[in-house]
Amino acid sequence: MMEKAAARPAFWRSFDLFAGLDPAALEALAGLAQRRQWQAGEMLFQRGDPGDWMLALAEGRVKLTLTTPSGRELTLRLAEAGDTLGEFALVDGEPRSADATALEPCSGWVLDRLRFAVLAEAHPALGLSVARYFSRRLRATTEQLEGIALYQLEARLARFLLFTLRQLNGPDLPPEAALRLEISQSELAAVLGASRPKVNRALQSLQELGAIRRAGEVWQLDLPALRAAADPEA
Repeated sequence: MMEKAAARPAFWRSFDLFAGLDPAALEALAGLAQRRQWQAGEMLFQRGDPGDWMLALAEGRVKLTLTTPSGRELTLRLAEAGDTLGEFALVDGEPRSADATALEPCSGWVLDRLRFAVLAEAHPALGLSVARYFSRRLRATTEQLEGIALYQLEARLARFLLFTLRQLNGPDLPPEAALRLEISQSELAAVLGASRPKVNRALQSLQELGAIRRAGEVWQLDLPALRAAADPEA
């Protein structure tokens, strides 16, 4: 089933990195990529490893982290189906900049540097698509760093929820929206750079403000209230 889906242009177009490619380039990409699988807890790559392949993640979740010599871990992001990993090292030829660990059974499609170069030479539009993707990633990283450095935890949490909504639904959001977070509070705490008890208190604060409301496994979000919480000095 997955092999059939991966042969269709729509499958590859769903990845931001390849969204700007035409059907011929997407068909060529499908013919070059190779399927890989990992078990929960298995490491896809480590910081410092040669960056000679990238992954289009089709199933599962992957945690990207940095670890200090003393063992302290910083979570950079949680990648899910539809995300790509390792593309920076593939393009610039530098070693891996982070560790990548499967949080659950994962599978996806690997494209090595040689095949990537073949694709780029035959389809020059890939270069522009990659440049646009990297620009979006840089903007997202800047926003993440801004939130960590300049805002209290409640505002960082509100900004994270708004960012996640925009990633899923685009920039035009309704006054109210539903969001299912597929990560635990511990994983959310790691992304926000805080402890789980503090994140729990931040969630309670946003509920008291009326910005979020729990409905089973789904969070109902009040966008005006959430935006006010995200930028309390505005």
